[in-house]
Amino acid sequence: MTDIRTLGEFIVEKQSDFPHASGELSSLLGSIKLAAKIVNREINKAGLADITGSVGAENIQGEEQQKLDLYANDKFKAALEARDQVCGIASEEEDLAVSFKRQLNRDAKYVVLMDPLDGSSNIDVNVSVGTIFSIYRRISPVGSPAIDADFLQPGHRQVAAGYVIYGSSTMLVYTTGNGVHGFTYDPSLGVFCLSHENMQIPVNGNIYSINEGNYIRFPLGVKKYIKYCQEYVPQDNRPYTSRYIGSLVADFHRNLLKGGIYLYPSTANYPNGKLRLLYECNPMALLIEQAGGRATDGQQRILDLVPTELHQRVPFFVGSTNMVNKVEAFLHEIDE
Repeated sequence: MTDIRTLGEFIVEKQSDFPHASGELSSLLGSIKLAAKIVNREINKAGLADITGSVGAENIQGEEQQKLDLYANDKFKAALEARDQVCGIASEEEDLAVSFKRQLNRDAKYVVLMDPLDGSSNIDVNVSVGTIFSIYRRISPVGSPAIDADFLQPGHRQVAAGYVIYGSSTMLVYTTGNGVHGFTYDPSLGVFCLSHENMQIPVNGNIYSINEGNYIRFPLGVKKYIKYCQEYVPQDNRPYTSRYIGSLVADFHRNLLKGGIYLYPSTANYPNGKLRLLYECNPMALLIEQAGGRATDGQQRILDLVPTELHQRVPFFVGSTNMVNKVEAFLHEIDE
C-alpha cells in the first residue's frame, strides 16, 4: 500500500523551511484548507441548490458578482479570522482591506490576500474554477490594526502562496519558497493527500492560453507572438496548441503540469491589463518561479513590481521560461 501523506503531515515535515513561523503556517494553511473543503462542497451542489448566477451587484472592479463569489469570500474570511495567525485580509470581493478587530488577530504576524473564487462565471456551465491566496508578514507593529501598507508589498516578500482548483478532482497547490507541492482532496477521507511533490514546469511547452477574441485590441508584439505560435515549423514543434479555459487557476494549472504560457496583455479596454497584481499575479508568479518558470508584465519581473493600489491591474505573461522569454522578445522588438 502506498504511504499516504496528508497536507497537515507534509507541512509539519517541512516546518524547517519556515523556521520563523513556529507552527503558525500549519494553522494558517489549515484555515485555507477548511474553507476550501466548504467551498468545494457547495460548488459540487451547483445546479441542485440556489447558489449559481449573479447577485445583481458589481464588485469594485465593475465585474458582476456571482452568488458563489460572495459565499466563498465569506467562508475564507471567517476561517482566517477564526485563527490567531492573521491580522487582516484583502480580497477581490472587498472594496477595502479588512483589519480584524479581535486583539488575538491584532497580535498576529500575517496578512492574506485572496481571490476567493477565480472564474466563478464558469460555475453555471460546470467548468473548473479556483481560489488564489497570498501570504505576507505584516510590516505594521504587532498588536495594532492591519494597515494598507501591510498589503501593498512587492511579490518577492511573499512568505507563501497557492491556489485551490475545483475540477474533476480538487487540488491545493502551494509554495513557501521551497518548491511547489500539490495535494489532491480525497472526499472519502476528508483530507488533502500529497499527489504532486516538487512540481516543475517544462522549460519549453506547446500550449498558449489567451483570449483570442480580443486579438484586434492586443499590442503589436503580442499579435506577432500569436502568429509565431501558429506558424507551421515542425522542427520547433509548432504550431502550438491553443487552450483557453477562462479561469486563471485552471489555465495556469494545466500549463504548470504540461508546459505552456498564459497571456493576459493590455488591451484597448484595459490599458493596464485586467488581472490584479496583488491577489492574482503575485501568487501565481511566486509559484511559477518556484516551479522553474517565469512571470513578467512584458517589461519586468512581476515579483519586483511595487504596488500602489489594492486592486491594481497589470499585464501578465506566465509559464515556461523559454516561451515567456520569446513573447518578451517580441514586445521589446516593437518598443525599439
